[in-house]
Amino acid sequence: MARFIFITGGVVSSLGKGLASAALGALLQARGFSVRLRKLDPYLNVDPGTMSPFEHGEVFVTDDGAETDLDLGHYERFTGVAARMTDSVSSGRIYSNVLEKERRGDYLGKTIQVIPHVTNEIKDFIAIGEDEVDFMLCEIGGTVGDIEGLPFFEAIRQFIHERPRGQCLLMHLTLLPYLAASGELKTKPTQHSVKELQSIGLAPDILLLRSEQPIPDKEREKIALFCNVRKSAVIAAYDLKTIYEAPLAYHREGLDQAVLDAFDISPAPRPNLDRWTDVMDRMTNAEGEVRVAIVGKYTQLEDAYKSIAEALTHGGMANRTRVKAEWIDAEIFEREDPAPHLQRFHAILVPGGFGERGTEGKIKAAQFAREKGVPYLGICLGMQMAVIESARTLAGLQDAGSEEFDHEAGKKRFTPVVYHLKEWVQGNQKVERKVGDAKGGTMRLGAYDAVLKPGSKVAEIYGTTAIDERHRHRYEVDIKYRDKLETCGLSFSGMSPDGRLPEIVEIPDHPWFIGVQFHPELKSKPFAPHPLFADFVRAAKEASRLV
Repeated sequence: MARFIFITGGVVSSLGKGLASAALGALLQARGFSVRLRKLDPYLNVDPGTMSPFEHGEVFVTDDGAETDLDLGHYERFTGVAARMTDSVSSGRIYSNVLEKERRGDYLGKTIQVIPHVTNEIKDFIAIGEDEVDFMLCEIGGTVGDIEGLPFFEAIRQFIHERPRGQCLLMHLTLLPYLAASGELKTKPTQHSVKELQSIGLAPDILLLRSEQPIPDKEREKIALFCNVRKSAVIAAYDLKTIYEAPLAYHREGLDQAVLDAFDISPAPRPNLDRWTDVMDRMTNAEGEVRVAIVGKYTQLEDAYKSIAEALTHGGMANRTRVKAEWIDAEIFEREDPAPHLQRFHAILVPGGFGERGTEGKIKAAQFAREKGVPYLGICLGMQMAVIESARTLAGLQDAGSEEFDHEAGKKRFTPVVYHLKEWVQGNQKVERKVGDAKGGTMRLGAYDAVLKPGSKVAEIYGTTAIDERHRHRYEVDIKYRDKLETCGLSFSGMSPDGRLPEIVEIPDHPWFIGVQFHPELKSKPFAPHPLFADFVRAAKEASRLV
């Protein structure tokens, strides 16, 4: 039966609970334990799938098709454990489940209340798969004191109370601000945050203190005394040069040992941190630098492309090369010539997105890369725009476009080289969708198989002709234009197993030009870089030598 670790936050948001959870999971793995990480979000959206990237950052998609919080990406990147649909839940999903049960009559006419019905639903979710792992780490979004988070904190209180003593642990992350005027680290915000927890029946076993300054012993002793935790369980969380330093940094501060001590696990298995030592060696001893332009439409918030940024870093690790990614708003190229902006880069990446805004700029970026021989990686919409560019410029379909843009305009303006996918096969079942369906969860989501053309560049990169990758999109490249496009030099080098859906396109006589309908960034890890990103950075490194 699993031991449970609940990770909460206080004082302010964005302190790094997700990173701390992921790093702790990696440290427990390093000591030989199996782990699973889980995210409980208090917002009322059923999932992040319909939330704006500017509002919430990227949507992380699991193999089984769940649209989840970006913190699950941290969990996967640090532990290598593939997240599942049961690893992410929101207040919206919890309430939706409760109301669905009420409508079915499952509660036998009882009055439905937050306690016990909502809290029971949360507890049931927390316990899913508890027999599968040694440790279950559950992060609660937001900060203690948020009104929407109260049902989750109450559910945790009940869960800890109902379990045998020593099976649950609460870790609380707070801020230790430094006042330059007085030259002091202030402990009062942490004290108030812990009192807020205690007022709802929760007491932290471990405190993580985010601080920009070293924390003296006297401050640790004061916090331990006033917050009722052991001094050895007061752990510093300093700012780091890279997030991948976190496992080693937390180990140096004694986080994993504090957790094992709290669970009375003795003798503690010795940790094997070779994986993370190697990761840091590759990052800190990089040989050279490549510049990659990311031409997107959500560039004002880097978290909108979090997994892409990290996958590029991983590709750099694979090549012992520092990747300097720069974000460029695609709309700029709808007003200006892209050449002055792009000619200083060694590679160009065009990521996914929804809607017509910025797409003509993405098309121009793809054209620049194709014509100038610059390595190009198009992901999802980035692949579609590359296909449309080839259709317009090479195949003579000057009005080539996407049904997505026609739907937005309310009239037909383009030859739909990219069309709305209305049915497809998932496993052994046929899935059907209509244009007017509700937006939530109506895309081709999750892992799908693809077959690669023998002898193609992508088959060489993957080292196989059978792959599976994660998808998140509603529109597909129309296969009926394949012959015309291949005659012009665009090869359809990856297809769905039934041959109906294009998964990968490439230009064989280009130094490196690949578009993929899926999202390879979602599977990349620092200790196992995705092969496409690793080879993309290799091509950029080769291009940098030619400049």
